Amino acid sequence: MRSHNLTPGRKIGVVFDHGDDFFTALTDACRAHDIKQGYIPMFIAGLSTAKIVGTCQRLENPDAPVWSHVDLTNVEALGGGTIAWDQDTQTITPHIHITVGLKEHSAAAHTSHLLDATVQFLTEMLIIEITSPAMYRLPNPDLYDVPQLRFN
Repeated sequence: MRSHNLTPGRKIGVVFDHGDDFFTALTDACRAHDIKQGYIPMFIAGLSTAKIVGTCQRLENPDAPVWSHVDLTNVEALGGGTIAWDQDTQTITPHIHITVGLKEHSAAAHTSHLLDATVQFLTEMLIIEITSPAMYRLPNPDLYDVPQLRFN
């Protein structure tokens, strides 16, 4: 377990537009406000497409991470996550999880790590900037190189 006292900074409200690429819009919002790290306590979204981690196949190793994805369309979503800074690439590294309901399938739900999405109608999000400590992701070789959040 790792924990650290976080110093919050600004609180930014962001509204994505219909047709926006989710991660491009998130990156643009962070760049516009010079946010390099923070957390997203919650967001609501309509998404025309969403690619989330998942599989319908039998897992060879249920303890290993799943690297495949499922493609979903026409969903309503609720999500949250963290934003860390990659010093080498000078870019944010968001880690977003969502729960989505498939509108034309009785709102049947899927929950997982978001890989890609296109906004349908709207996405409304709050970003809470963290001014210290530095937040970054480091692959853990003991856990299949899954990038884990670290504090410096």
